[in-house]
Amino acid sequence: MDLPGFGASPALPEGVSYGIRSVVPLLAEVCAALGVERPHVAGNSLGGLLALEMGLHGYARSVTALSPAGFWSSAERRYSFAVLRAMRLGARALPSSALRLLSHTAAGRAALTSTIYARPERRSPAAVVAETRAPARAAGFAPVLAEGQRPGSEFREDITRVPVTIGWGDRDRLLSRSQGVRAKRVIPGARLVRLHGCGHVPMNDDPAAVARTVLDTARSASL
Repeated sequence: MDLPGFGASPALPEGVSYGIRSVVPLLAEVCAALGVERPHVAGNSLGGLLALEMGLHGYARSVTALSPAGFWSSAERRYSFAVLRAMRLGARALPSSALRLLSHTAAGRAALTSTIYARPERRSPAAVVAETRAPARAAGFAPVLAEGQRPGSEFREDITRVPVTIGWGDRDRLLSRSQGVRAKRVIPGARLVRLHGCGHVPMNDDPAAVARTVLDTARSASL
C-alpha cells in the first residue's frame, strides 16, 4: 500500500494532517473498504511506525515493523532527516541521463542507493532509477518530515494485545540498529530480530528473510 502522497497514492486534501493520528485511521478505513478485518500488518521505516500504531489501537492482528521510525534520539532524528533531505535534493539535481548512466554500473548503484541498501549491486538499473526519483516526486515527503519533527513523534507505548516483531538490518545506515534495542525496551514483549546483511530497506536486501519474519509473526497470532 502506498502511503498518502507517496508512490501512486495522491496527496492528502489541503488541511488534512500527515500526522500519525490522522493517517492511521485512514489506513484502517482502506482495510475496511477492502473487506479486511484486522489484518496482519508489516511496514518499513515510516510504515513500521504506522504498523505499530495500528497494533496499538486495535487495527491489526499482528505487527511486523522493519527499522521503524519513532525510536530515535533528537540527534539521531536530525541526522536521519538531513540524510533524507540530501537524497531528495540530489535526486532533483541529477539529470536523467546521468542517473541512467550511473544505474548501469555497480559503483553507480552503490553511490545512489547505499544509504538504504546494504547490497545495492543486486538492484536492477530500472529499480535504482525509480527508487532514486521517488522521493523527489513524493508530495508527502516534506509534510511527513515536518510532522516527524513535532513533539510526540516518538513511539513510547507498550503493545500487549497482539504479537509484535521488530526487525532491524545490522547494516542500516539511516536508523542505527541501537534503536531496535530502544524499541525492545518500549515494547518488552516484542520479538527483536536482527536481519543479517540488510540495510534500511531489508525487503530488497534479503526478501526471503523478511518473508520468514513476517510469516512467523502472523502464525504466532493464531497460537
